[in-house]
Amino acid sequence: MSSYTVAALYRFARFADPHALAADLRPLCADLHICGTLLLAGEGINGTVAGGADAIATLIAHIRTLPDCAELDVKYAFAHSAPFARMKVKVKAEIVTLGVGDLDPVSNAGAHLDPAEWNALIADPDTVVIDTRNAYEVAIGTFDRAIDPGTRAFRDFPDWFDGFAADLKAQGRTPKIAMFCTGGIRCEKSTALVKARGFDDVYHLKGGILRYLEEMPESDSRWQGDCYVFDERVAVGHGLTPGDYSTCRSCGLPYRNDAPHDCPADASGAWPHRS
Repeated sequence: MSSYTVAALYRFARFADPHALAADLRPLCADLHICGTLLLAGEGINGTVAGGADAIATLIAHIRTLPDCAELDVKYAFAHSAPFARMKVKVKAEIVTLGVGDLDPVSNAGAHLDPAEWNALIADPDTVVIDTRNAYEVAIGTFDRAIDPGTRAFRDFPDWFDGFAADLKAQGRTPKIAMFCTGGIRCEKSTALVKARGFDDVYHLKGGILRYLEEMPESDSRWQGDCYVFDERVAVGHGLTPGDYSTCRSCGLPYRNDAPHDCPADASGAWPHRS
């Protein structure tokens, strides 16, 4: 195959039997010669897959027939070689691991905002802007005035937010809260957590940073730096142009090609799991 269509997708949905849905997807992906990963859970579907354009179109059409998935969010890219070694379809407890089991992202997430609406909201100095990504991602770039929770994995976010929320409530504040992440899935789930903690004016950036960088002219942008991505590009800027970054083979963290990298890995090269 000379070129691959790459589809990054997710949808919070209510799946009564994710194991049955996964059992249907495995042979379909095999027949279509698709590679990548799909995760299914009672809360929906998440994954990145690659294959021929027609094969990906067939798979996406099938996923859109699943319960609550007609409006599946998909971002497309292209690769000259297979970006994944094989195909995996897995059933998990969560499609993105936050570790708070009583959330309902389907009906209790914050309001979506498009890039122009997002700019207007975060321009308000009274809006609390929270980056829901991990510290190594934030270090490469983030939005103006965004708070960095300093997390090393997404599952650390609830503990951080509970402490932050206690401080807000001690001050008598219930501000508008704007949240964002790379592609939308982490901030969407995070808004469900924030609303469950008693905050009502909660918003998240639809399509995440990647859609913002794709659609927002740089002259009007409130983004600073580059955006870390989980593929061979390492980081991208406005227009999704690749940045000048590499990934350290010892610790797995990104570093600028024109700057020294202070690798935090121990002598064995070990580094905690990141998600």
